[in-house]
Amino acid sequence: MTDSDPVPGSGDAAITAAEQRAEQTRHRNLPQFDDLPIPADTANLREGPNLHDACLSLLPLVGVWRGEGEVVYPTIDGPFKFGQQVTFAHDGRPFLSYESRAWLLDDDGNVIRPAAREVGWWRPQGDDTIEVLLSHATGIQEIYYGTPRTQTSWEISTDVVTRTSTAKDVTAAKRLYGLVNNGDLAYVEERAMMGQPLQPHTSAYLRRVVG
Repeated sequence: MTDSDPVPGSGDAAITAAEQRAEQTRHRNLPQFDDLPIPADTANLREGPNLHDACLSLLPLVGVWRGEGEVVYPTIDGPFKFGQQVTFAHDGRPFLSYESRAWLLDDDGNVIRPAAREVGWWRPQGDDTIEVLLSHATGIQEIYYGTPRTQTSWEISTDVVTRTSTAKDVTAAKRLYGLVNNGDLAYVEERAMMGQPLQPHTSAYLRRVVG
């Protein structure tokens, strides 16, 4: 290491790592339709409409993230490993669109089958509150409220959970998202379901692939 090299763990090192990652992701974005008569969603802050000022507290989330995680719960045989892609995008209005797709993995990292899917909206408010609406392919609808904990971490908890007659019995959920290790995205989720109290359910570590 020379005198000009960034010290590991320092702010300079974090900036250097972010620049190195951006070389691989800055030129990628969501597939676009050129004939759409309204602004298309963008997951790359270098392209498309400007991020709405109301969403500045969520700016670090914008992008496409991909990685692996683990799901556990007393009512399943796990823990199980899964792969996941999470997308936070915007169209210039005061909200982020959100989509998550997951797939189960075997012990060697091979894909077994598609798993959970969810879509929704992150709606920051003027008092720093974040409203999050999520819809799951399993028939569950959730409304979360939360706030930024820091400039790079966000915590949300359910206020309302509704479900179809065929969905699992879910009564509450809580999530914590944060940027870690020079800009990767990690999250942990707790759930109360199937008669169990709120407790750890899923966690994942994701790396940026777009933005």
